[in-house]
Amino acid sequence: MATVTLRKLIKRYGVQEVVHGIDLEVKDREFIALVGPSGCGKSTTLRMIAGLEDISDGTIEIGGKTVNDLPPRSRNISMVFQSYALYPHMTVGENMGFSLKIAGVPKDEIKTRVAEAATVLDLTPYLDRRPSQLSGGQRQRVAMGRAIVRNPDVFLFDEPLSNLDAKLRSQVRTEIKKLHAKVKSTMIYVTHDQVEAMTLSDRIVIMRDGHIEQVGTPDEVFQNPRTKFVAGFIGSPPMNLDDALVDHGKLVFGSGQTLPVPAQFRDRLRNGQRVCFGIRPDDVYPTGHGLHAGAAEDVHEMELPVVITEPLGNETLLFVNFNNREWVSRMLNPRPLHPGEAVKLSFDLSQAHLFDAETGLTLAQKGA
Repeated sequence: MATVTLRKLIKRYGVQEVVHGIDLEVKDREFIALVGPSGCGKSTTLRMIAGLEDISDGTIEIGGKTVNDLPPRSRNISMVFQSYALYPHMTVGENMGFSLKIAGVPKDEIKTRVAEAATVLDLTPYLDRRPSQLSGGQRQRVAMGRAIVRNPDVFLFDEPLSNLDAKLRSQVRTEIKKLHAKVKSTMIYVTHDQVEAMTLSDRIVIMRDGHIEQVGTPDEVFQNPRTKFVAGFIGSPPMNLDDALVDHGKLVFGSGQTLPVPAQFRDRLRNGQRVCFGIRPDDVYPTGHGLHAGAAEDVHEMELPVVITEPLGNETLLFVNFNNREWVSRMLNPRPLHPGEAVKLSFDLSQAHLFDAETGLTLAQKGA
């Protein structure tokens, strides 16, 4: 059982604490993504799991065994780095089998395991080539192959796609997803790209300033963000968020503009309460040009000026001025709109979110 358990895990550099007592249980054969902005502690956490960073306090268990004091080679993990770290003078096959050679594995077994990994990653035609003869995506697959041949209990990925261009990132992302389906090992994947996290993982761990903000499936963290930070981080484009004051059934924004308090929150708010209102671009759209609409009583219409548009072919991102800020709307049936033009927008308030202005925690009922 290749479970990974973190208990009260802390990392300090001198007096500065950068990971603050996090708890996490990764199930056997699960694909977990650690995601968050730069400096949130995700790569440090991964390196502690790998044994490349000493832990300051807490415990790490792999397969039920505490590994705090074990060196990396004794943890039966394989790590794929941001840089491919391939030996330029070796062939693909030699690169993939090098760690086995160092470990004294017999030549015939090395050849068999390299061939099996090459088959999984469609690298068989390239085994005799050198890294300089490969594309960036192929080199990253070689780096993954080098990890596979060790038959590890756990794969660790540290931002493996950040050096690739957009097209290659998409291609290699697909390869990683296929790899997980084939090798059925536990995988922990670090990225700052929430699209990678959403598309690859069984569950997402969203980190901020050395703390875990939320753990859940991609659908859970998208539909039910626990904090304002998660709401603004997950989603592309991100959720529109702005502070407001509750005033007799209305949300009053700094500009004086108002929206009705969404029905699902009316019995949970008090007059004068400060909140943060959030709504996704899919749920605020030019009237008649949205993905869906709630019941009539949940849809509020408002005319707002266009700031700019971003045509994307089958849809257009529309930036409008609301509360003296740029809010994003997604228009699924594109039509010409020009800066300064007034456009009628529908706000589907049944899909809105409210967060406490001070704590940032959701005001939605648990499980709602």
